Amino acid sequence: MKKSILFVALAIFGFTNMKAQEFVMFGAKGGVNFSTFSGDGVNAWNDPSGRTSFHLGLVAEIPMSERFSIQPEVLYSGQGYDIASREDANDVEYQLDYIQVPVIAKVYVFEGLALEAGPQIGFLVNSRIDANPSSVNDENSIPLDEEQFNSVDYGVVLGASYKFRGGFFVNGRYNIGLNQIYDDSISNNLFSEADAKHSVIQAGIGFMF
Repeated sequence: MKKSILFVALAIFGFTNMKAQEFVMFGAKGGVNFSTFSGDGVNAWNDPSGRTSFHLGLVAEIPMSERFSIQPEVLYSGQGYDIASREDANDVEYQLDYIQVPVIAKVYVFEGLALEAGPQIGFLVNSRIDANPSSVNDENSIPLDEEQFNSVDYGVVLGASYKFRGGFFVNGRYNIGLNQIYDDSISNNLFSEADAKHSVIQAGIGFMF
């Protein structure tokens, strides 16, 4: 799995190097994730407030014309959901973290403002239940069997961004999962009868060099 992640990352940023000219920009970005599950059969388990986590990674913007660019990215993305919301206690978080590789098409409506859309592939790198997610101590964290999950996740990204002069930018996105999170061949998991997919809202900032 690690070799697959490395191959995809190198392929994307290798492509940008092949295309690299003075106008190609590279940068870094990060921000907050608000994630939950969508699909039939998940509402009985899912706290609508979802899991709050983060995303962080590298980007490259390749202008194809004056108003159209391609932006590949490699991001670490904390996803999942809250199992339950408890009064006077921390929520119990179901944590699924991915290396996400979106390839975004950007259409500039006017200078600085762009609409974004594109496919995304993700590789599962962490799965656990955390009974006290606000604590930095891992004693309340229990690893999950990764065999019950599909190790590769597919989705679509929709959003918008605004890039200021100087390279600083802000963006907001909605990541829509297209394939099931759980492996249907595993019958003894929480969502064995559910069509669970990721649903993630992202708000981020970044800088292009």
